[in-house]
Amino acid sequence: MTQTTQEPRNRYVDLLRFTAVCFVCVGHWLVTDISYRGGRLHGVDALALVHWAHWLTLVFQVMPVIFLAGGYANAVSWSAHRRRDAWGGWLAERARGLLVPTSVYVATGTVTVAVCLLVGVDAGVLAELGWATALHLWFLPLYLALLALTPSLYALYRRVGLWLVTATVVLAAVVNVLVLVPRLPLVGWLNYLLVWGGMYLLGFAWHDGALRGARPWLMAVGGTVTWVLLITLGPFPVSLIGVPGARIANASPPTVALYAHAVTVIGLLVTAEGPVNRWLREPRRWRRVAAGNRAAMGLYLWHMAPAMVAGAVLYPLGLFPEVPTGTGYWWLLRLAWVGLLWVLLVPLVMLVGSLPRPPARAARAEWRSGPWVVLVAGLGASCYALARIAVAGFAPSGRLPWPVLLCYVAGVLLVLVACGRRQPAAGTATAAAEIR
Repeated sequence: MTQTTQEPRNRYVDLLRFTAVCFVCVGHWLVTDISYRGGRLHGVDALALVHWAHWLTLVFQVMPVIFLAGGYANAVSWSAHRRRDAWGGWLAERARGLLVPTSVYVATGTVTVAVCLLVGVDAGVLAELGWATALHLWFLPLYLALLALTPSLYALYRRVGLWLVTATVVLAAVVNVLVLVPRLPLVGWLNYLLVWGGMYLLGFAWHDGALRGARPWLMAVGGTVTWVLLITLGPFPVSLIGVPGARIANASPPTVALYAHAVTVIGLLVTAEGPVNRWLREPRRWRRVAAGNRAAMGLYLWHMAPAMVAGAVLYPLGLFPEVPTGTGYWWLLRLAWVGLLWVLLVPLVMLVGSLPRPPARAARAEWRSGPWVVLVAGLGASCYALARIAVAGFAPSGRLPWPVLLCYVAGVLLVLVACGRRQPAAGTATAAAEIR
């Protein structure tokens, strides 16, 4: 019997993931400017009115860090499993870990919209709130696709190394040229896979030790120079997230400007790995980081729900004053707003995290022949439905999108069925917990 030893956990990766998710929460809360006028709630993107705040997106655009951490974690997990577990078994369990908590969120959003329809909430308001609470789900179908491709991508990366990352840079630049010059906007959607996938691949490189020595510093310098050139001599804006009315949005779909900035950030973060990991050796610090990392998925999924609920209650009742966007008083109120939402979000995530979930299968298992078809079908349906929900929201045109929701339910059930086809192998022990 061949046993695979799990490598020591990189605590710094957990810290990066948790910190990045916290930045996502705060960033979304800051730019969501809610008002109540004419008996209706309205939401405005503050970046459309506060132009100097575009520079703040250089700090709050942290999705590259999440993809980097995901690539690292999945390289660890697949490296530990590939000698004793088929692709389907590994993927089914990883996908289950994402889709189960996501399903709780989707179910809650669906029930909430149904109740709002029953009590006669305005269709326009409901559509806007449903869109705001679903937009961040765009991450999940893309991440699930990268997860499914991980064994092939990792094998290819082990063969060609950082040349694979270089290829994503070149192809992303070609896509941007095709979008801007001959005006082929649909081609731009390829950059969701090329740009975010490139950062995922950098997670592989970090795990395999390719980002050592002077290379991270070269990445930081090269990324900075490239980014400056792209925003000064090129057509790309400073803001690393979409701004209403802007001709080019650096994040939707992602551009080479966002890629360049991400390379800078990743280079700087990797250089800090040694000192921070030494700092995390202190047991109390590590326990806090580990607890935060376990809650990261819940924080990401649920962070917009308290904002919508608080806005729907506080502003109509006049409990939260409305002031001109971008003024000093407005920024002070933003701080109070963020503090209030943290107070609401943390117990909500703890409550949701305490709900019972389907039991996880043994990590050491045999994968029966055939059910990979079920798994692929389930993942495809789930990803399609999540992408549609992220684009249109939980209540497009003020109605529940029943076909999309049924597609999602069918997809998740197929994934769970695929997980259920795995049978523990006789005489084997459960592997050590993997990084999720």
